[in-house]
Amino acid sequence: MAAAAIAVVAVPSMAMAGDSHHDNTRAAKHAIQGGTARNVILLIGDGMGDSEITIARNYQVGANGRLAMDTLPLTGAYTTYAVQKDNPSLPEYVTDSAASGTGWATGHKTYNGAISVLPDGKPLPTILELAKKAGYRTGDVTTAELQDATPAVLGSHVVDRGCKGPQSMTACAVNDKVNGGAGSIAEQLVQTRPDVLLGGGKQYFDQVVQAGPFQGKTVTDQAKAAGYQIVTDADGLAKASPDAPILGAFAKNNMDLEWVGPAPTRTGTAPSRCAGNTARTATQPHLVDMTTKALDVLDKQTRHRKNGFFLQIEGASIDKQDHAANPCGQIGETVGFDLAVKKALDYQKRNPDTLVVVTADHGHTSQIVEAATLGYTATLITHDNANMTISYATAEITGSQQHTGTEVRIAAGGPQAANVLGVTNQTDLFFTMKRALGIR
Repeated sequence: MAAAAIAVVAVPSMAMAGDSHHDNTRAAKHAIQGGTARNVILLIGDGMGDSEITIARNYQVGANGRLAMDTLPLTGAYTTYAVQKDNPSLPEYVTDSAASGTGWATGHKTYNGAISVLPDGKPLPTILELAKKAGYRTGDVTTAELQDATPAVLGSHVVDRGCKGPQSMTACAVNDKVNGGAGSIAEQLVQTRPDVLLGGGKQYFDQVVQAGPFQGKTVTDQAKAAGYQIVTDADGLAKASPDAPILGAFAKNNMDLEWVGPAPTRTGTAPSRCAGNTARTATQPHLVDMTTKALDVLDKQTRHRKNGFFLQIEGASIDKQDHAANPCGQIGETVGFDLAVKKALDYQKRNPDTLVVVTADHGHTSQIVEAATLGYTATLITHDNANMTISYATAEITGSQQHTGTEVRIAAGGPQAANVLGVTNQTDLFFTMKRALGIR
């Protein structure tokens, strides 16, 4: 499986809104179906609010074009707020990825920084853990560290998202194996044992276990003992067998960006286009490659089984590049995520008993503004050969841009997809997926 480069070129749009004005009533009725799903594929664009989607659409396929994520038949919005740690009866209007991920992973609200625990620290069963218990195969894929908040919420339970490895447990004494806890995020992910674990964060798997039967050995050693194939590059991923679980750690921390481009300034930038990130080597698989492998493996593992699989796929650095006020970095990660969405939708076409959900964990900073807007802006030349000015406005450009408290898009197709319609709560997604898989 050769790593598929994400082309930094304008491509034909998937659909042109102005070309047809047909009545969608029949198609919408057909899309509304209940029942159970054999598989659930959840795709999370971290920080991918409506502005981030629109920016990527304009740049890559034009204002009248459509991304793969735009083609899902049913679309709604969900609220993303967290709760205050010291007073959980009150909302925290701006969530982080840990609290928001806990919402869809467990069906419960919690405080910012918490990984699948209640505000009092009590662990909550996750959708991946429940699916696994019910006989489904499972997968967890990201372009971030596998110990980062969004992938972590599926298979670990700690009181602080920073407790990523056994030697990084200062903020999580109650969870530390030294104190009889379940361990760090890295240790718990291996103990939960999803069938496919793909992303970055190798440094935390390389940390030394501090207590228990694997004391003095690394978390990677623990994973090998659990039967994992360990792969560290695109070639190893391509060659990995579907007959045993796969742990792929392809970077020390987060995986490398797809695109680079101009940094915003107070006086704006000259119109320009994005470029491929030449620092990104072919040894790292792209998100679409990891998605392809995960789907192939899980499909082969479940082909002759009653139950299918649950798979979460995260495009993580949309958020991270929004924080960095890096428009081309942000767009490249959104386009890369959209290729993974298309791969999931292609799978669904062959397997219509699959629920596909595409959403975000929270909104973010970037906005499309008029060219003369004051503030930190950069201007890009889009697919339409028109200029698009992007503004970042929640912090000085030398600092990190911040999340916003807006509701975000949720779109779906397949069994139980109708439950995303209207305005729902982030926690409702947990129950939609649980109902789709027919698990308790």
